[in-house]
Amino acid sequence: MTNMLEIKGLSVGYARKGLALDDVSLSVPKGSIVALLGANGAGKTTLIRAVTGLLDLHHGQVMHGEVALDGHAILGLPSHRLVRMGMGQVPEGRLIFKQLSVEDNLKVGAAIVPRAQVRERLEAVYTLFPRLLERRTQSAGWLSGGEQQMLALGRALVGNPRLLLVDELSLGLAPLIVRAIYQQLRVVGDTLGTSMLIVEQNAKLALEFASSAYILNSGRMVLSGSAAEVAASDAIKASYLGTKREHPDGDTGPAVRASQQVQESV
Repeated sequence: MTNMLEIKGLSVGYARKGLALDDVSLSVPKGSIVALLGANGAGKTTLIRAVTGLLDLHHGQVMHGEVALDGHAILGLPSHRLVRMGMGQVPEGRLIFKQLSVEDNLKVGAAIVPRAQVRERLEAVYTLFPRLLERRTQSAGWLSGGEQQMLALGRALVGNPRLLLVDELSLGLAPLIVRAIYQQLRVVGDTLGTSMLIVEQNAKLALEFASSAYILNSGRMVLSGSAAEVAASDAIKASYLGTKREHPDGDTGPAVRASQQVQESV
């Protein structure tokens, strides 16, 4: 299976903060959902910025590495060109235009769509997220958190991207709402073949929907594999899923020891 996104040996630094990513490699096969997991400060958002051409805005610099979109090298390309190449992004915090209506927000995302196809693409988003159709004339700032996330996703999907990058999908949302959004994203993947890289702190839920997963810790990739393999690993159970086993002799058990081994490898 060929990869829609390929990252090889990526190292990124910030002038005043030092190295944020250290020799990170990751791939997103075509048509798959890949989860990128890790705690705050692990480097997840830095990776997204490097891929989407927004690193300069945050005074970051690629020190080494390669990034390819469907086989084409893209490091250093401006974000607007990446969008036209088929990349869509839902940034952390959603960053919707709160003063605009729901439909006008979607039309911003449809700027790259031929005029004759705009209505068709809007209808596709409304079919995916019926709540947005109900709120289409309402100012986006009055939407609930879950509705705003739907709008941010819809704004990215209206351009029919081949690769969708979602940063902190579940941030600030109730679990039931997040699950419903994941289910809709699965529909997008199944029907359109859209490849997705989803950055998450909610490891348990992300691993239910992803086909493969990676874990970042302090800027380094410490674990990767199929979603089932990652979910079954003692390291993620101890560090991200909140499980551990206590032994009569005081040993915290293999789950915690595996987690410690991951931490010590960084």
